[in-house]
Amino acid sequence: MDPVGLMNDETRDRLRNAYDGQAAVRDGRTPAAWKRDLRAAFLERLRRERCVRLLEIGAGPGRDGAFFVREGLDVVCIDLSPEMIRRCREKGLDARPMDACDLRFPDNSFDAVYSLNTFLHLPHTELPRGLREVGRVLRPDGLFFLGLYGGYEHEGVWEEDDCEPKRFFSFHTDAGLLEATGAVFDVVSFRRIDLEDSDPRIHFQSLILRYRAKR
Repeated sequence: MDPVGLMNDETRDRLRNAYDGQAAVRDGRTPAAWKRDLRAAFLERLRRERCVRLLEIGAGPGRDGAFFVREGLDVVCIDLSPEMIRRCREKGLDARPMDACDLRFPDNSFDAVYSLNTFLHLPHTELPRGLREVGRVLRPDGLFFLGLYGGYEHEGVWEEDDCEPKRFFSFHTDAGLLEATGAVFDVVSFRRIDLEDSDPRIHFQSLILRYRAKR
C-alpha cells in the first residue's frame, strides 16, 4: 500500500488518529452556507442526469451522506477514521472503513462520487492514483464532485493545524489541479471560492468532473 513516493503508514495513522479525536466536534458543526450551496448544486445535477448510486469519499461523521440519503440517493460512505465510520452508522448510513486510494468496489459501481476535503491529504505523487481509482469505480460518464482547499503549492504537515496529531496537507494551484484531474476526467465546472479570515494564499477549489471512460 505504500510504494516509494506515496503516503506512508505513519502519516495515514496520524490522519486516522487526528480525525478520530475530532469526530465529536465535527459531528456538532453546521456546514457553512457556501458548502451547503455546493452540495445542493451537485444534487441538482445528479437528479438531471438520473444518478442514483453515490459514493462519498471521506464522509466524516456522515452529515453530507445523510443529506443525500434523505434526498433519495443510494449512498455508500467511506472514511479512514473508525470513529467517523461509527458515527455514520449511528445515522443509519452504509459506512465502511476504507482508503481513498484503495477503493474496494468493482468497476463501474457508482453513478457519482462526492468528496469534500479528503483529497487534500494525498501527496502530489499519490493524487493520480486516487483519481484513477475514482474513475475505475464510476460508470462511463459518471460524475465526480471534488472539493478541496488550495491555491498554491504546498506539501507536508501543517504546523498551524489545530488537530493533534497535526495533519498532512497537499495544496495545488488551480492550474496544477486542473491539469491533474484533466488526465482522467473532463472538467464540467470549476469554481474558486475566496474565504474570509483565511490565509490569503488559500481558497476553495470546487470541481465537477465527468469520467472520461475509454470507448
